[in-house]
Amino acid sequence: MKIDKYRSLGLVAVLAVAGGGFAMATAGPAAAADCGQIFDDFAYSSSSDSALTSHGWVPRSYQGGPGVAGANWSPANITFPTADGQKVMQLTSYTDGTAGGTGHAELYSAQKRYFEGTYASRVKFSDAPASGTDGDHINETFFTISPLAYDLDPTYSEMDVSEYLPNGGWGETGPINYQTTWYTYRNEPWFADNVHSEQRSSLNGWHDLAVQVAGGHVKYFIDGVLVGDHSGKYYPRQTMTINWNQWFIDLATHSGGRATYVQQVDYLLHAKNAVLSPAQVTAKVNSYRGAGRTFEDTIAGDCGSTPPTDPPTGPTDPPSDQPPATGCDDAPAWAFSSVYTAGNLVKHERSRNGDPNGPKSGDGLHLWKARYWTQGSEPGWTQQWDDLGRC
Repeated sequence: MKIDKYRSLGLVAVLAVAGGGFAMATAGPAAAADCGQIFDDFAYSSSSDSALTSHGWVPRSYQGGPGVAGANWSPANITFPTADGQKVMQLTSYTDGTAGGTGHAELYSAQKRYFEGTYASRVKFSDAPASGTDGDHINETFFTISPLAYDLDPTYSEMDVSEYLPNGGWGETGPINYQTTWYTYRNEPWFADNVHSEQRSSLNGWHDLAVQVAGGHVKYFIDGVLVGDHSGKYYPRQTMTINWNQWFIDLATHSGGRATYVQQVDYLLHAKNAVLSPAQVTAKVNSYRGAGRTFEDTIAGDCGSTPPTDPPTGPTDPPSDQPPATGCDDAPAWAFSSVYTAGNLVKHERSRNGDPNGPKSGDGLHLWKARYWTQGSEPGWTQQWDDLGRC
């Protein structure tokens, strides 16, 4: 899920699935070890509900891309109303045509621990704004992602289960929906290496989205229909986080006043290492709800199915352990291969182009604090780090 990621389609492998070419999922699921699952019905009171963070979710509060530069990302843009008889997670995005008057929303998992298995979420897309004039280039999403350690990182992994553009964007007219599986990319100059499927029809309303990741294939489903099968080098190579967000690609088509868009999410189900058919997903969700259970996490930490490649080597060797630090004086230098957990402090001058082996930015050493578990994510270029200022 990147800004302008389709502007270089000549460099991208494309798998287009026309509406008439959809295939129904009729084959039974492959057998797999029971490694547990996570289910969340989003029965929270607000984005500040302590249960939300204790269950492993983070309402985004840091600024930056994707989308409109200078836009605000705020936990206040995430709410939990009741819709169609169920508690849902609601992402609200708005714009008045200026960067300062634009707000985006994102919820993501704090841990990067998801790899093979089945991912499913019921999402309500909106063709028109809840208020204001229609026509903005809005992106409504459900995806998994890992950090890009450096330009063209060969272990980078991302699966865009759906990126719905009701009014188009990236040079396309809407409505259009994408499923994209990524190998790698580079920001400057832009280069994208991915494969995608697309649907050129309205998805306004509720839809059951699912992806099966197993046996070298990434299979995407909408409402039980197979809409994409991606394989080869695009198969994920490391664990990822689970994310939903809603953001404006640009402000080029805004026509005045304030427009507000809403995306809702009914549930999340991930079954580790298990290939579930869409019907089995529905049965599991109904079973949880029938038992009155709104959250469960039984995913086993060590249950086979590890990413097939080793993490990339970095410019420095990690220390044998991570000593505690209180500030610039005793914080260690950031090391590419070291594992950091929430609260760890490091010193680092970010690179100029997002390549830790490349030239420095000239910003000087800064003190950085890890937001959660992270490895191979450079401070200053990834969302895993808070900048505490120059040393």
